[in-house]
Amino acid sequence: MARYFNGKEVELLAPAGTFEIFKKVIRANCDAVYFGGPSLNMRMMRKGYNFSRPEMVEAIQLAHSLDKKVYVTVNNLLNEGEIEEAREYLRFLEQAGPDAIIVQDFAVLALIQDMGLKLPVHSSVMMNVHNREMIEALSQMGVTRVVTSREMDLLTTRYLRETTGMELEYFIHGDMCSVHGANCYFSSLVFGMSSNRGKCLKPCRWDYRVKKGGFVYPSEYPLAVKDMFMYEHIPELIHGGVTSFKIEGRMRDTEFVLMLVNAYGDAIDRYIDDPVGFERSRDTQLLYDNRKRDLSTGYAFGRPGLSYINKRYEGTGKFYSTGKVFSTPTEERRLGEKRLGEVAAYLAEAAASSKAGGQEGERNNWNKPTDPGEQTERGNQNNRMELSVHVNNAAQAQAAFEAGADHVYLSGDVFEPDRPFTKQEIKQLAAIKGNAKLYLGLPRMMNELHFEIYDGLLSGERLPIDGILVTNLGAIHKFASKGYPLVGDINLNIFNHLAAGMYAKLGVERFTASIELPLHDLAKLLGNAAVPMEVVVHGSPALMYMEHDLYENTEVFEPIAEEENRYVDNRILVLMTDKGENPVYRDAHGRCHLMLAKELCLLPVMNQLQDAGLSVCRIEGATYQPEQLRSIVSTYKAAIERPETAGELFAGMTPVYAGYTLGALQFDGGAPGQVEAVDGACEGKQEKERVQVRM
Repeated sequence: MARYFNGKEVELLAPAGTFEIFKKVIRANCDAVYFGGPSLNMRMMRKGYNFSRPEMVEAIQLAHSLDKKVYVTVNNLLNEGEIEEAREYLRFLEQAGPDAIIVQDFAVLALIQDMGLKLPVHSSVMMNVHNREMIEALSQMGVTRVVTSREMDLLTTRYLRETTGMELEYFIHGDMCSVHGANCYFSSLVFGMSSNRGKCLKPCRWDYRVKKGGFVYPSEYPLAVKDMFMYEHIPELIHGGVTSFKIEGRMRDTEFVLMLVNAYGDAIDRYIDDPVGFERSRDTQLLYDNRKRDLSTGYAFGRPGLSYINKRYEGTGKFYSTGKVFSTPTEERRLGEKRLGEVAAYLAEAAASSKAGGQEGERNNWNKPTDPGEQTERGNQNNRMELSVHVNNAAQAQAAFEAGADHVYLSGDVFEPDRPFTKQEIKQLAAIKGNAKLYLGLPRMMNELHFEIYDGLLSGERLPIDGILVTNLGAIHKFASKGYPLVGDINLNIFNHLAAGMYAKLGVERFTASIELPLHDLAKLLGNAAVPMEVVVHGSPALMYMEHDLYENTEVFEPIAEEENRYVDNRILVLMTDKGENPVYRDAHGRCHLMLAKELCLLPVMNQLQDAGLSVCRIEGATYQPEQLRSIVSTYKAAIERPETAGELFAGMTPVYAGYTLGALQFDGGAPGQVEAVDGACEGKQEKERVQVRM
């Protein structure tokens, strides 16, 4: 079955969570169905859902007998322990014969290439595809369809379809996120439950208070967005270049999915049959009466602003699909002595295992000091870890250079009130950097205008920089030929050595590991990576990166109380619960970055990280005052040069914000399909905030 309008294919793509649901949905008014198998997909938390392998085979055969298509989700990020499982699973899928698989992790593409499989691949919405350069790069990798970023408007989809020829899939109904795809790490760092691995506990649905300028504003659920609703805009979707109309809902029950499929299918058929006389709102009331939340067209027609935020039905604290409580406001775990000991011991064990396996010599080929004659107090003379610092302004960059940083990254998402780095500032910083290296950072999300702007900058006179900090596949594809070394930023979400290897083939020379990696997974990545790896060891990295402007709350609403910020300047917006305050910085592009309430601090285990294979440790310095940053950089520099003093140095530090945390290293991870327990998420609350640890 296939639908066409003026020669353009129009596919209605329905979800199915179980084989029983599938058998009814595939016979309804849709053209294709997507579902997940027994592992490696983003919907593994509901017991009894997803398909067994025999059910997958039968489902594919049934769909094809009805002249319909099946797409299988293999859309998790893979840890090192899941790679062999993925290899075997992909071999099974090629035999089962789905019409495509939906993929997030570049490791899956690497496995398909390595095994010579013929599986068609669609890029998941979690790849966050949002520009032409990304699509062209994916096309060269064999991807035949792109599920677009949730923040993409229909003018952009039309442009991308016309300029690339790529099939585009677009969410038309269902649950949405306020955060850019694969750029939400809140659930991981608070609960050890990765939203990029299908285990999100939805901190975006918590009841927050908004605070700024000494005032509190009446915004109960400022991150909780409405459900997508494009029923009345079938013409705009078709003429916007969208091939596949995707309904979200693999965890929904049969009746709800059938209602959506039949309503949207009928609307598409009616428009194809009579476009002029098309009645847009025939089933609007039906869909409205059966909504789970209130409804919105999202970013389809531009930034929705506060109209995107949901109030009705929020506060239940439950997943709509299961009725179970997902989470309540929870404090980030404090750095505790017991956990530090566990982390240090495991990293030491991993390092010993790596050396026994013969991988140390392999790493030594790339993990060398800036000065070959430089020595450390450690036994390995050729394995000095280096220090990088991510900065927001020239004063921070100067402080980092003076304190001994080896690498300084100039942010591409500069936080207000600072402005983006000028060419003159770059030249001035290059003149004082000494033996250190200076990098130009790019924005996380880059539209076509951003590419034009940065292409103009990088195509002119040679900049006095040592490389580019790249944030998305499109930037790698566009700028790899400019002659500047490339370093992969955090949001490439490197979880395994295969993904790093895929990016390395495109020209990236060093990678920042995902900040979501729990202890076991990080250790395995460091042990297996054949390229230099960088890890964020200090600072307040962004937990959420969003197009949604939280500052609008303070511009639209009148304050209801007065209260000062506890840890950051009153000019900075804060989201607060009774468990803490998370600062939110707005960048020069108008995007918001929600940060950790505490400071990540891995100083006490620096020695063990170095032994485990870490090449570069990174300080997220964008939110510090220059003198604060100078002190932090100096401390880490001293710990690198004399690792045995790390405990003493840590004991002398004072947190700038609400204490210290180990971030994702609070959690073990490592087991395929493992779900960390949520109970005890505040473990360590009784421990002292400041502990003295000597490693």
